Amino acid sequence: MIHQAAIAAPNAYAAQAAQHALGAGGNAVDAAIAAMAVATVTEPGVIAPLAGGYLNIWPTHGDPIVIDANIEMPGRGQPQERFGAGLIEVDSDYGGGMKTFVGPGSVGTPGMMAGMGWAHERYGSAPWHELMQPAADVSRAGFALSRTSQSYLALVYDTILSWDPRTRALLTAEGEAPPIGHPIRDEQLAATLEQIGQEGWQSLYTGDVAHAIDADMRDRGGLLCAADLAAYRPVIRPALRSQLGDWDLACNPPPSIGGPVLTAMLRLLQAVEGRATPARAVTQLKNVLDLRLDKLDTAEDLAAAGAELLATLHDIGSLGLPQSASTAHVSVVDDEGLACAFTASAGYCSGMTIGTTGLMGNNALGELELNRLGVHALPPGTRLASNMAPTTARRCDGAILAIGTPGADRITTALAQVMTHTALHSEDLQTAIDRPRMHPRRLEDGSTMVEHEQDPVIAASLDEAGIPRHEHGRFAMYFGGVGAAMLHPDGLLEAGADPRRASATLVT
Repeated sequence: MIHQAAIAAPNAYAAQAAQHALGAGGNAVDAAIAAMAVATVTEPGVIAPLAGGYLNIWPTHGDPIVIDANIEMPGRGQPQERFGAGLIEVDSDYGGGMKTFVGPGSVGTPGMMAGMGWAHERYGSAPWHELMQPAADVSRAGFALSRTSQSYLALVYDTILSWDPRTRALLTAEGEAPPIGHPIRDEQLAATLEQIGQEGWQSLYTGDVAHAIDADMRDRGGLLCAADLAAYRPVIRPALRSQLGDWDLACNPPPSIGGPVLTAMLRLLQAVEGRATPARAVTQLKNVLDLRLDKLDTAEDLAAAGAELLATLHDIGSLGLPQSASTAHVSVVDDEGLACAFTASAGYCSGMTIGTTGLMGNNALGELELNRLGVHALPPGTRLASNMAPTTARRCDGAILAIGTPGADRITTALAQVMTHTALHSEDLQTAIDRPRMHPRRLEDGSTMVEHEQDPVIAASLDEAGIPRHEHGRFAMYFGGVGAAMLHPDGLLEAGADPRRASATLVT
């Protein structure tokens, strides 16, 4: 049986890979896996195969679950002198200016491939090798550099991409940032992906690919080792459930930061529905982000802190609260009602291409916003914090939704705004995605600046309320890249993709 599906993916290559998976007998989960595998190849710098992520799956029959395949702190059995070493400090203009650390010491234990493998074994219906082959094929044949990826490479070509000779040779053009459309081919990466396709996802954790990662990390002073890879296991959790209008939402549960924060935002926005000016709405978003910055980001027990946030929201009702960059998302819903929302992140990427594998490492250990207790401060085996918030939902009439976005701390604010317009205002997906967005950003002095896209209603409302603001152009990449797929009660499939990034939709 060949399924039909609505697909929202980071680019056309990824959408075509999802279609290939469906043609090989796959379903929504297979399609999401194939699309993400291709995205890790065709969006260099933005995402990479050695990433972490979350798969939110709502089966046709049964309750929704979230597969936590996020990055872990490595370093099992490593000498103490390696902790705090192997790091290269980088300053960049990305996202309005940021400092991060790259290099071998920034690479955390990747979980994405293990999460995809677990999801495939329990929910997939196509052969595993068919899900990996499109990524290998596009890596070998070559692809044109996208606008999304090029805009990031242009900011980091002389920093993150310059220190490793293999990375520099692949992702720069005569020492400069490659232009949009620049052809990129990587035979080594293609061979590695084919090997993982033939041997199974375990090759990355206990097989030859794992041994290659371990050897290069030891040679270049990284923390990640064979023991970390072999010990990695996806964690399966019940989804965090809440109600938004007629929709039953399933979000990413604690210890993720993204799911509880998104749930809190949606509860507050729903409480002021009908009297929510842009100024009032952005104040509610700010209240939740303030609580996140003050409590969740520095909590030693993220699960307990996330539960406390939700309990606080439940108690205060409508009164309000007291006062990475590089991510990819795929949404797929098939004609049988299986929904999969899949978000993955490699941070800003470490710049390290590992051995002869073609695999670029993440820099999750060097992302300061995810390591507020300190770089290399966590015990080995600890899951890192995450803003990722892939979401599935079912409406009382039987409609099914999968939605998510990249965008670091803008993930939750982007999703809250799009889902409010879809769930409470009954807008179609593309209209809701295209609407101008806002994001409250805390400055170093503790004050708040509202970043927003050009819109006269937003500007007038914020000015009237005396809220400081900074205006971006329409469809600014800063505000994420929402992708959504929906099955309507009458069987109609719908997909919406964000013009802020080089996204693609496909309805088969």
